[in-house]
Amino acid sequence: MKLKRLLAGVAVVALGAILAACSGGSKTSSNGGNSKTLTVWCWDETFNTKAMQDAIASYKKANGKQKVKIVTMAQDDIVQKLNTGLSSGNNKGLPNIVLIEDYRIQGYLNSYPDAFSDLSSIVKKDDFSSYKVAAGTKGGKRYGVPFDSGVTGLFYRTDILKKAGYSDADMQNITWDKFVQIAKDVKSKTGTYMMTQDPSDLSLFRIMMQSAGSWYYKPNGKTVNIANNKVLKDGLKVYKELMTNGTVMKVSGWDAGVAAVQKGKVASSPTGSWYSSTIQGAKDQSGKWRIAPIPRLSGDDSVNASSLGGAGWYVLKGSGNVAGAKDFLSKTFASDPKLMNTIAKDIGVVASLKSALKQPNYQAEYPFYSNQKVFNDLLTWAKKVPEVNYGSGTYQIEDVLKDPVSAIVKGANVDSTLKDAQTQAEAAVKNQ
Repeated sequence: MKLKRLLAGVAVVALGAILAACSGGSKTSSNGGNSKTLTVWCWDETFNTKAMQDAIASYKKANGKQKVKIVTMAQDDIVQKLNTGLSSGNNKGLPNIVLIEDYRIQGYLNSYPDAFSDLSSIVKKDDFSSYKVAAGTKGGKRYGVPFDSGVTGLFYRTDILKKAGYSDADMQNITWDKFVQIAKDVKSKTGTYMMTQDPSDLSLFRIMMQSAGSWYYKPNGKTVNIANNKVLKDGLKVYKELMTNGTVMKVSGWDAGVAAVQKGKVASSPTGSWYSSTIQGAKDQSGKWRIAPIPRLSGDDSVNASSLGGAGWYVLKGSGNVAGAKDFLSKTFASDPKLMNTIAKDIGVVASLKSALKQPNYQAEYPFYSNQKVFNDLLTWAKKVPEVNYGSGTYQIEDVLKDPVSAIVKGANVDSTLKDAQTQAEAAVKNQ
């Protein structure tokens, strides 16, 4: 999944995406362990890096002596460098603070249990969306400061849905079964596809499963949960229906999906809030979009709230100045709603910090989305997202599942196919 971003909006909200390199200003050595200067690793110049730059500016107002340097690189490079450094036990060149994706952090905490600092003293569970805290928690200790929320929403074209006979009220808190029916009506009455789907991208299953508190692992985060996962099977029924009933525009690759949305070829997109920047790339569609809660699965204790993506800030023990890193995070991302308000304006991030809800940018109405208070709604939904244990091999398991899911869509037996997939997935994550 490409982590494009969230809400832009009207004049003030700029949203971006794309990897690049940038520094956050101050003289320092490249190794945080060799000086008191804090070194931060993150990816995406226009999103994560910009948020960290805003945090540095805020922190320096009251803590001017603390220097912070940002090193921006591709997420894959961060993963490789962390793995190399941590596995060798050599902290030279590693940062003080590093951004790690929620789907990956349990793998690090399992593989390198002594590498990360316990941040329980600065991360108050009740201050954040609970599922975000859970992502970086292990053994009752909180290791991560939650950053961006990947809370999902059902982005939809109000004009197209109206032609199909549906009002904004009709789109609220629906089931996936209802979504399928709406999709059929939209296609038959307007000729427009309901959504795009790349058959090689299984992120829709993550949305469906988390809405019901389920995952590819059992709650212990270690036991693969494929063959007997009722929620996954229910999601497969919906997915198969969508992929075979003519209401979905099948695409290959990210760019094809973007083009379909921006050219008005689809009526909706059920996905993470970060996709808003992509949708708003079609400026001629301003005022024609709204965002409803994500659909829920029927009969699975599913709720109209889920997540897709997101990350947190982590402190490495062996890189020095742990106290300085904790102080910096405690006074910025861990507690400052005004900072969240600023980065909402600058990059459109939906914060994980609940107190941001009272800030002006979270209460603002956005013309692109028909004057909806989108930040307010998204953060409100984020507070309802069920906690799950992502385990350490989400992406490896999805690589295994691509062919089985394709086979099921084509008519293969669900139970036997998933039984075989269970065995393959267990082998794929055996050494995680």
